[in-house]
Amino acid sequence: MSSDFASAPKAYPLCFQPLYKERIWGGRKLASLPGRELPAGIPVGESWEVTDRPEGVSVVLNGPDRDRTLRSLMEERRDWLTGGLAAAEGRFPWLVKYLDAREDLSLQVHPPTHHAGELGGEPKTEMWYLLEAEPGARLYTGLRRGVTRDEFERRSRDGTVASLFHVHPVTAGDAMFLPSGRVHALGGGNLVFEVQQNSDTTYRVFDWNRVGADGRPRELHLERSLASINFFDCEPPLVVSRFHLEGTGLQCRPLVRDSLFAVDLWRLAAGAELVLPPGHLLVVAGVSGGAVVSEGGIDVDCARGSVAVLPAASRSPVVRSRSGTELLVVRPGT
Repeated sequence: MSSDFASAPKAYPLCFQPLYKERIWGGRKLASLPGRELPAGIPVGESWEVTDRPEGVSVVLNGPDRDRTLRSLMEERRDWLTGGLAAAEGRFPWLVKYLDAREDLSLQVHPPTHHAGELGGEPKTEMWYLLEAEPGARLYTGLRRGVTRDEFERRSRDGTVASLFHVHPVTAGDAMFLPSGRVHALGGGNLVFEVQQNSDTTYRVFDWNRVGADGRPRELHLERSLASINFFDCEPPLVVSRFHLEGTGLQCRPLVRDSLFAVDLWRLAAGAELVLPPGHLLVVAGVSGGAVVSEGGIDVDCARGSVAVLPAASRSPVVRSRSGTELLVVRPGT
């Protein structure tokens, strides 16, 4: 149970220790983000920035809650932290990551809410924002128009299913929304910010005939994939939105509006001040430039690759730009 809201300490921007995950398709590009020191000698595909999962729990790096886990904050101060929002088993509602895809990820799908339980998994809706995209980089999202379930199953079994996916060439600044049931893969050459429903259920359809670290092909999940894929989801577009003026030196580009989370990309001129809404759980992630996130008398840097969590108990959260800055703000869904 959450403790009495009034007895909780003053809210401030929480920063967490990244948890790095070895992945066969990963690389070393995450080391280019400021302040990063990757584990030596392995391909690092994911950095879990905010996580409350059995596979890894975030630890606070700063302020009065330094060295506390996100799990303990959810157990003792859920209202203070999230305003009461929680995923299954009372966990933090989102999982926030950076992904470095040196190679193409497996073609995969996450189970939709109405099928997840019977398939033994958790639903997983997510979004990608591309921080970097090498020349020729692409995303695989949804199916080509006209693809049938029977054709998809047959081509999955004979190893030629990749040609049935819709392919997007991408550049830095592109974004893609991925609701549960949308079959997809992140292509090689992309460095991505990801926010997702707190879940880690993935069903692989095809893995490019690769072998894992043990020299054997990784497990595929064809039957569960077929039960999860939305076969009416054909050729979904990238996020189509533009910046609009929100005040002096402030521009906002809406990226996602969903019941699970909403995401905006903000552009701040040098010296501009972005007043964030109090009383809401917020995640602020730096894209470019330099800024400071302030609340409760504590400031944290918002540089490229940084992530800060502002608790719902925040009263006057603000971002102050030192130079031209872009940042992502995640808030509860609409």
